[in-house]
Parts: sequence; structure tokens; C-alpha cells
Amino acid sequence: MITVHHLNNSRSQRVLWLLEELGVPYEIKLYTRDPQTLLAPPELRAIHPLGKSPVITDGDTTIAESGAIVEYLVERYGRGRLIPAAGSPQRLRYTYWLHFAEGSAMTPLLLKLIFMRIEAAPMPFFARPVARAIAGKVQNTYIDPNLARHLDFMETELAAHAWFAGADFSAADIQMSFPIELSRARGGLDEKHPHLMRFLERIHAQPSYRRALAAGS
Repeated sequence: MITVHHLNNSRSQRVLWLLEELGVPYEIKLYTRDPQTLLAPPELRAIHPLGKSPVITDGDTTIAESGAIVEYLVERYGRGRLIPAAGSPQRLRYTYWLHFAEGSAMTPLLLKLIFMRIEAAPMPFFARPVARAIAGKVQNTYIDPNLARHLDFMETELAAHAWFAGADFSAADIQMSFPIELSRARGGLDEKHPHLMRFLERIHAQPSYRRALAAGS
């Protein structure tokens, strides 16, 4: 039995969705973020030294990192599902988007969260204007332009292809769901990017997505 060490409001939601899509039995061990720091609890370090989620255990095997988990599950349990044929152009697109999700898309989104928290953090009154000015400058000159470029790039790709890897839904779409969800929440994604908005509508309508959301709540 696969155990998903699931942190609330985290990337591990994608792992639950993938398992539901593959029809693979699993169990959930739930961890809750510290309400002040929003960090994972120390109990996760007993599973993996970095103490982060997602992590799965499958028998004696422990796997961390979203992309590695997706690749492991699709290879071991997919029986050819949710992945394009080897050597095809779609397979190359699949690999690209599988890694783009964490390698490129998540960086400015995480920076956005950090600098938004700096702006809102309690601090001495004399430091507040300086901290907010610096945070605003970084967001306006670096973070927000990068987010806009990523959104425009992804929008163009989905305008040309039904799903990220091509005509068929794949695990790359599951992997890409998290940065796109975050972009909708705080990265500037709105109706100016209709194909990305439609992507969210389509994945939210999938029964496997809804089952995973209920299981992880």
C-alpha cells in the first residue's frame, strides 16, 4: 500500500490526484502546517530528512520531490497511461512541462508569497516603510514581470494544444495544475488568459480531481 504523507495546502494534492487517476489504492497520513510559520511540522523529518511534502512511501521505498514521485508512479503503476509514447514529439513536450512546473513556474510564485508576507509582517513603525518599499520594488521590477511572461507563455502553448503534452491529458497536466492554481490565487491569472482559465475549469470538472480534493481535505 502506498502512503502519501500529505501536508495541507501543498503540492502533495497532485499526488493524490494522480493516484486517483491511475486507480491505485493508497492511504493518507495527514500533516498540518504551523499556523504561524506555515511550515511543515517536524514529524515529516522522520519520513524524509528535509521534512517537506510531498513524500510517499511504497513498501520500503521512500520518494520525495513532486516530479520524481510522478515519474515513479506513472512508470510503476501507469501501464502506459498518462504518458505519451517514447520518442514521440508529445513525449518531449511531456518531459518539458513535467519539469517546467517546479523548475521555472514555481520560483516567482514562491517569491511572490515571500514578499507579500514581508509587506504584511508586523515590524517597528520606522522599519515598515523601508521594508514595504523594498518588497514592492522587487515585486514590480522582477517578480510580477516574470509571472506575466510565464502566464503569456503557457497561454500561447494551450492555445495551440489541447493539453500541455499535446492532444491527450497526461501526468504533465497534473504536475502543471499546482502552479496554475497558485497563479490564479496570487500570480495574476485572470480572464485575460482564457485558455489557462479553461484548463482550470476542465481539471476541476474531472471526477478524479474532485475525489482527490475530498480525500486530502
